[in-house]
Amino acid sequence: MIFKKLGWIIVFSTLILMGCNDSSDLKKEIPYSGELNHVHGIGYAGNDGGLYFAAHTGLKIYREGEWFAISDNFFDYMGFNAIDQGFYTSGHPSADSNIPNPLGIQKSLDGGKSLEHIAFEGETDFHTMAVGYISQDIFLLNPEANTELDAGFYKLSREDEQWENAKGTGLEGEVSALALHPTDSNIVAAATSKGIYISENGGVQFERITDDNETGTAIFFNENELFYASSGKSAMLTKYTVSTKGEEKVSLPNLTQDAVAFISQNPANKKEIGIYTMQGEVFFTQDNGSTWLPLLQEGKVD
Repeated sequence: MIFKKLGWIIVFSTLILMGCNDSSDLKKEIPYSGELNHVHGIGYAGNDGGLYFAAHTGLKIYREGEWFAISDNFFDYMGFNAIDQGFYTSGHPSADSNIPNPLGIQKSLDGGKSLEHIAFEGETDFHTMAVGYISQDIFLLNPEANTELDAGFYKLSREDEQWENAKGTGLEGEVSALALHPTDSNIVAAATSKGIYISENGGVQFERITDDNETGTAIFFNENELFYASSGKSAMLTKYTVSTKGEEKVSLPNLTQDAVAFISQNPANKKEIGIYTMQGEVFFTQDNGSTWLPLLQEGKVD
């Protein structure tokens, strides 16, 4: 009789496990065609070689000439940051999700199939947030007071449980983007309506590195350089070497009455760069900007 009961327990446990696996399998990567708009961030999330687009209706992924989407979690991702193992994000869940709105800060290590709560779930939507690609340290602009933080700039190391206030002295204009160095979290960049700013003391003090008449639009760090996009008389993309403060212009596609909104470089292939523009266009280069391939036709993925 004992063995018979044990048998039923084993069968029942197996069914439960199968059910859990089936539920997980419902969220998978599938081929995608259709619109790509309202993108709030891009990046090479993890080591699958895909360029992820955090859109209003969930993640869209470009990989080896093909487009994919996640079959569930059609979330409105904001403050999206790729890391070497996945991504961090904020934003809003879909209407059928049981995750509190707003998302606060969430992390995914499986390409967006699941999310892990980090902080401020149900409290704050962080539009302006930076995460170190390797360090996973966080630097953000809190838009208004919540249960733990006043409004302002804050940083958090991966190993630390205490948020530290960052003064952000020297920043001028409306901040539209933040970027954190992949491994050295003392190095922070900001794009504002007054230009591009950089800090080498963890966001305590920033200095502008662009001319007076330029608006900062996008920023991205690799280990040695800051890619920054700005708009003055025309759209520009510049590669800035932090250690020497040297600059090199990077060719852009023809962006008539447009500018770069987001930039990302493939960490496994530095010649591969993707950009998303203010007008909702996507361009992709595999030769460091010498030639650019448009990836959308009338705002749609083929």
